[in-house]
Amino acid sequence: MSFKEVGKAAPAFSLKDQNGDKVALKDFKGEKVVVLYFYPKAMTPGCTVQACGIRDFKKKFASNKVVVLGVSPDEPERLKKFEDKQDLNFTLLSDPDHKIADKYGAWGPKKFMGKEYDGILRSTFIIGKDGKIKHVMPKVKTKTHHEDVLAWIKDNL
Repeated sequence: MSFKEVGKAAPAFSLKDQNGDKVALKDFKGEKVVVLYFYPKAMTPGCTVQACGIRDFKKKFASNKVVVLGVSPDEPERLKKFEDKQDLNFTLLSDPDHKIADKYGAWGPKKFMGKEYDGILRSTFIIGKDGKIKHVMPKVKTKTHHEDVLAWIKDNL
């Protein structure tokens, strides 16, 4: 599977967040730049580093009219535990059947410790206020993800 192309309309979605509330992409159209990032599993080391970086950049994202949405296959209950444990301050979305990950091309073959399986491909999509994909980051560094995303937004939007 390949990632959604830059310039195309971002696939619509409506998913439950960590509180069980529905969040839809259309909720932000015309108002905010959306950073939609896919991560494999809440409360794992790499995903925690990535989420905490976003948490710590909350004010910088907000001052640039950016909302960050993290998507994983975890159920809302696990996402809530992740939010509470790490004092996260942004929306986490539950995609347990990976339908949205599939639409964005963020679900596919992976290798870990010699085993091959399908799973979330750690990736980020920057969606403009017009609802179109402005940039795709097919591979991200968990430690600098927040900085890399904000730098791209500042330089290009």
